[in-house]
Amino acid sequence: MKGFKDFVMQGNVIDLAVGVVIGSAFTALITAFVDNLIQPVINVFGGANVDGLAFTITNESTKVDIGAILSAVIAFLITAAVVYFVFVLPITKAREFDRKRRGIQEEDESGGTPEDVVLLSEIRDLLRTQQGGATGQGPTATPPQF
Repeated sequence: MKGFKDFVMQGNVIDLAVGVVIGSAFTALITAFVDNLIQPVINVFGGANVDGLAFTITNESTKVDIGAILSAVIAFLITAAVVYFVFVLPITKAREFDRKRRGIQEEDESGGTPEDVVLLSEIRDLLRTQQGGATGQGPTATPPQF
């Protein structure tokens, strides 16, 4: 029971629960927006047809509603854009700022040190070697003066 309590009380689980609740409310908002504003505009392009961009193949059970599909795509794009610009982008920028503030070196996509950092490190080590033999691998190493 203690392990389960520790799992539930972790910050990640609580963050996930808050995200699900906010996501559900946000989905309801976007659905209402698309159904009541976007869908009627799409249906206008269906002409005098009462169903808008929908058509029936043989009977009512074979109705194909292109307008509903377009509305779902628009709802998805609106949701994705808002999530990206309101949540993902600010969090990414905040993490980059925090990493820079703390002086943490970022890794490139392959998981290694970026090439420019490797080259600059090699140049630094060569300069240290020329200035007095220090390799930069110990407490006596001092940064070069540029």
